[in-house]
Amino acid sequence: MRTRLAIYDMDRTITRAPTWTPFLAFAMRRRARWRLALLPWAAIAGLAYVLKLIDRAELKQTTQRWLLGGSLAADHVASVTDAFADHVVATGVLDGARARIAADKAGGYRLVMATASYAFYARAIAERLGFDDAIATESETDPAGALKPGIAGENCYGPAKLRMIEAWMAGAGIARDDADIRFYSDHVSDAPVLAWADEPFAVNAHGPLKSLAKAKGWPILDWRNG
Repeated sequence: MRTRLAIYDMDRTITRAPTWTPFLAFAMRRRARWRLALLPWAAIAGLAYVLKLIDRAELKQTTQRWLLGGSLAADHVASVTDAFADHVVATGVLDGARARIAADKAGGYRLVMATASYAFYARAIAERLGFDDAIATESETDPAGALKPGIAGENCYGPAKLRMIEAWMAGAGIARDDADIRFYSDHVSDAPVLAWADEPFAVNAHGPLKSLAKAKGWPILDWRNG
Protein backbone atom coordinates (compact mmCIF):
# COMPACT_ATOMS: atom_id res chain seq x y z
CA MET A 1 0.00 0.00 0.00
CA ARG A 2 1.36 3.42 -0.97
CA THR A 3 2.06 6.04 1.67
CA ARG A 4 0.48 9.44 1.16
CA LEU A 5 2.44 12.35 2.62
CA ALA A 6 1.36 15.99 2.81
CA ILE A 7 4.41 18.00 3.84
CA TYR A 8 4.01 21.64 4.87
CA ASP A 9 6.46 24.44 5.48
CA MET A 10 5.36 26.54 8.48
CA ASP A 11 6.33 30.23 8.49
CA ARG A 12 4.16 32.25 6.08
CA THR A 13 2.78 29.02 4.64
CA ILE A 14 0.65 27.97 7.59
CA THR A 15 1.21 31.03 9.77
CA ARG A 16 0.45 34.66 8.95
CA ALA A 17 3.98 35.77 9.78
CA PRO A 18 7.42 34.39 10.63
CA THR A 19 7.65 32.92 14.12
CA TRP A 20 11.27 33.24 15.27
CA THR A 21 11.34 36.93 16.25
CA PRO A 22 7.88 36.71 17.87
CA PHE A 23 9.08 33.68 19.84
CA LEU A 24 12.14 35.57 21.06
CA ALA A 25 10.02 38.52 22.20
CA PHE A 26 7.48 36.18 23.83
CA ALA A 27 10.23 34.31 25.69
CA MET A 28 11.97 37.49 26.82
CA ARG A 29 8.77 38.91 28.27
CA ARG A 30 8.37 35.74 30.31
CA ARG A 31 11.99 35.23 31.31
CA ALA A 32 13.84 38.54 31.48
CA ARG A 33 12.07 41.63 30.19
CA TRP A 34 15.27 43.66 30.39
CA ARG A 35 16.57 41.68 27.41
CA LEU A 36 14.00 43.45 25.22
CA ALA A 37 16.47 46.35 25.27
CA LEU A 38 18.84 44.14 23.28
CA LEU A 39 16.51 43.89 20.29
CA PRO A 40 18.48 46.59 18.37
CA TRP A 41 21.53 44.31 18.61
CA ALA A 42 19.49 41.57 16.97
CA ALA A 43 18.77 44.03 14.16
CA ILE A 44 22.53 44.37 13.66
CA ALA A 45 22.75 40.60 13.22
CA GLY A 46 19.90 40.84 10.73
CA LEU A 47 21.82 43.46 8.76
CA ALA A 48 24.89 41.23 8.77
CA TYR A 49 22.74 38.50 7.24
CA VAL A 50 21.37 40.83 4.57
CA LEU A 51 24.95 41.82 3.73
CA LYS A 52 25.85 38.12 3.50
CA LEU A 53 28.39 38.38 6.31
CA ILE A 54 26.66 35.53 8.16
CA ASP A 55 24.28 32.79 7.01
CA ARG A 56 20.79 32.01 8.32
CA ALA A 57 22.04 29.43 10.79
CA GLU A 58 24.50 31.92 12.29
CA LEU A 59 21.75 34.54 12.44
CA LYS A 60 19.46 32.24 14.43
CA GLN A 61 22.19 31.16 16.82
CA THR A 62 23.41 34.71 17.36
CA THR A 63 19.98 36.16 18.10
CA GLN A 64 19.19 33.33 20.49
CA ARG A 65 22.47 33.83 22.36
CA TRP A 66 22.00 37.59 22.65
CA LEU A 67 18.31 37.67 23.47
CA LEU A 68 17.75 34.49 25.49
CA GLY A 69 21.21 33.93 26.96
CA GLY A 70 23.60 31.01 26.95
CA SER A 71 21.12 28.40 28.12
CA LEU A 72 17.48 27.88 29.06
CA ALA A 73 16.41 25.23 31.57
CA ALA A 74 14.34 22.45 30.04
CA ASP A 75 11.29 23.11 32.24
CA HIS A 76 11.31 26.78 31.30
CA VAL A 77 11.60 25.94 27.60
CA ALA A 78 8.61 23.59 27.90
CA SER A 79 6.40 26.17 29.61
CA VAL A 80 7.33 28.98 27.22
CA THR A 81 6.96 26.89 24.06
CA ASP A 82 3.59 25.52 25.18
CA ALA A 83 2.29 29.03 25.82
CA PHE A 84 3.76 30.34 22.56
CA ALA A 85 2.28 27.46 20.54
CA ASP A 86 -1.13 28.10 22.09
CA HIS A 87 -0.82 31.78 21.11
CA VAL A 88 0.25 31.05 17.51
CA VAL A 89 -2.48 28.48 16.94
CA ALA A 90 -5.13 30.76 18.43
CA THR A 91 -4.17 33.93 16.54
CA GLY A 92 -1.59 33.32 13.85
CA VAL A 93 -2.73 30.43 11.63
CA LEU A 94 -4.30 31.11 8.24
CA ASP A 95 -7.83 29.81 7.77
CA GLY A 96 -6.93 28.49 4.32
CA ALA A 97 -4.09 26.49 5.83
CA ARG A 98 -6.41 24.99 8.45
CA ALA A 99 -8.86 23.99 5.73
CA ARG A 100 -6.18 22.37 3.55
CA ILE A 101 -4.65 20.51 6.53
CA ALA A 102 -8.08 19.15 7.42
CA ALA A 103 -8.75 18.13 3.81
CA ASP A 104 -5.42 16.32 3.51
CA LYS A 105 -6.05 14.55 6.80
CA ALA A 106 -9.49 13.47 5.62
CA GLY A 107 -7.93 12.31 2.35
CA GLY A 108 -5.70 9.84 4.15
CA TYR A 109 -2.46 11.83 4.02
CA ARG A 110 0.11 11.59 6.77
CA LEU A 111 0.70 15.20 7.80
CA VAL A 112 4.32 16.27 8.15
CA MET A 113 5.63 19.72 8.99
CA ALA A 114 9.08 20.52 7.56
CA THR A 115 10.35 23.89 8.73
CA ALA A 116 13.56 25.80 9.29
CA SER A 117 12.11 26.98 12.60
CA TYR A 118 13.48 25.42 15.75
CA ALA A 119 12.02 22.06 16.70
CA PHE A 120 11.59 23.03 20.35
CA TYR A 121 8.59 25.23 19.47
CA ALA A 122 7.67 24.08 15.94
CA ARG A 123 6.75 20.62 17.21
CA ALA A 124 4.39 22.11 19.78
CA ILE A 125 2.64 24.08 17.02
CA ALA A 126 2.52 21.03 14.75
CA GLU A 127 0.94 18.88 17.46
CA ARG A 128 -1.79 21.44 18.08
CA LEU A 129 -2.61 21.56 14.38
CA GLY A 130 -2.97 17.78 14.14
CA PHE A 131 0.29 16.98 12.37
CA ASP A 132 1.59 13.45 12.66
CA ASP A 133 5.29 14.36 12.46
CA ALA A 134 7.56 17.40 12.40
CA ILE A 135 10.98 17.86 10.83
CA ALA A 136 12.72 21.01 12.04
CA THR A 137 16.02 22.55 13.08
CA GLU A 138 17.31 20.78 16.18
CA SER A 139 19.11 22.49 19.06
CA GLU A 140 22.09 21.60 21.17
CA THR A 141 21.46 20.88 24.85
CA ASP A 142 23.76 20.57 27.85
CA PRO A 143 23.99 17.40 30.01
CA ALA A 144 21.11 18.65 32.18
CA GLY A 145 18.88 19.10 29.14
CA ALA A 146 19.08 22.91 29.07
CA LEU A 147 18.65 24.51 25.66
CA LYS A 148 21.81 25.99 24.11
CA PRO A 149 22.06 28.48 21.23
CA GLY A 150 23.87 26.06 18.91
CA ILE A 151 22.20 24.14 16.11
CA ALA A 152 22.50 20.36 16.28
CA GLY A 153 23.00 19.04 12.77
CA GLU A 154 21.78 21.13 9.85
CA ASN A 155 19.57 24.18 9.66
CA CYS A 156 16.43 22.76 8.01
CA TYR A 157 16.55 25.20 5.10
CA GLY A 158 17.07 24.98 1.35
CA PRO A 159 18.76 21.75 0.16
CA ALA A 160 19.22 20.69 3.80
CA LYS A 161 15.44 20.49 4.20
CA LEU A 162 15.23 17.91 1.44
CA ARG A 163 18.07 15.91 2.99
CA MET A 164 16.32 15.96 6.35
CA ILE A 165 13.00 14.89 4.84
CA GLU A 166 14.70 12.01 3.06
CA ALA A 167 16.48 11.00 6.28
CA TRP A 168 13.17 11.11 8.16
CA MET A 169 11.53 8.94 5.50
CA ALA A 170 14.35 6.41 5.71
CA GLY A 171 14.00 6.29 9.49
CA ALA A 172 10.24 5.83 9.15
CA GLY A 173 10.68 3.02 6.63
CA ILE A 174 9.02 4.96 3.79
CA ALA A 175 10.54 4.34 0.36
CA ARG A 176 10.32 7.26 -2.06
CA ASP A 177 9.05 5.02 -4.84
CA ASP A 178 6.22 3.87 -2.59
CA ALA A 179 5.05 7.34 -1.57
CA ASP A 180 2.79 9.99 -3.07
CA ILE A 181 4.04 13.34 -1.79
CA ARG A 182 2.51 16.79 -1.67
CA PHE A 183 4.59 19.75 -0.56
CA TYR A 184 3.43 23.27 0.30
CA SER A 185 5.74 26.28 0.70
CA ASP A 186 5.79 30.05 0.37
CA HIS A 187 9.51 30.50 -0.33
CA VAL A 188 11.85 29.84 -3.24
CA SER A 189 14.44 28.37 -0.85
CA ASP A 190 12.22 25.29 -0.85
CA ALA A 191 12.63 24.80 -4.61
CA PRO A 192 14.60 21.53 -4.08
CA VAL A 193 11.70 19.97 -2.15
CA LEU A 194 9.08 21.39 -4.51
CA ALA A 195 10.89 19.89 -7.52
CA TRP A 196 11.21 16.54 -5.71
CA ALA A 197 7.55 16.32 -4.67
CA ASP A 198 4.89 14.69 -6.82
CA GLU A 199 2.52 17.60 -6.18
CA PRO A 200 4.31 20.90 -5.47
CA PHE A 201 2.23 23.87 -4.33
CA ALA A 202 3.48 27.46 -4.13
CA VAL A 203 1.44 28.93 -1.29
CA ASN A 204 1.29 32.65 -0.40
CA ALA A 205 4.33 32.83 -2.65
CA HIS A 206 6.76 35.73 -2.67
CA GLY A 207 7.90 37.06 -6.03
CA PRO A 208 10.79 34.68 -6.81
CA LEU A 209 8.75 31.58 -5.98
CA LYS A 210 5.73 32.84 -7.90
CA SER A 211 7.92 33.34 -10.97
CA LEU A 212 9.46 29.89 -10.59
CA ALA A 213 6.07 28.26 -10.08
CA LYS A 214 4.70 29.87 -13.25
CA ALA A 215 7.74 28.68 -15.21
CA LYS A 216 7.42 25.15 -13.83
CA GLY A 217 3.63 24.96 -14.05
CA TRP A 218 3.24 24.43 -10.31
CA PRO A 219 -0.14 25.34 -8.78
CA ILE A 220 -0.17 28.69 -6.97
CA LEU A 221 -2.41 29.00 -3.92
CA ASP A 222 -3.14 31.99 -1.71
CA TRP A 223 -4.45 31.31 1.78
CA ARG A 224 -4.02 34.88 3.05
CA ASN A 225 -7.36 36.27 1.94
CA GLY A 226 -9.68 33.48 3.00
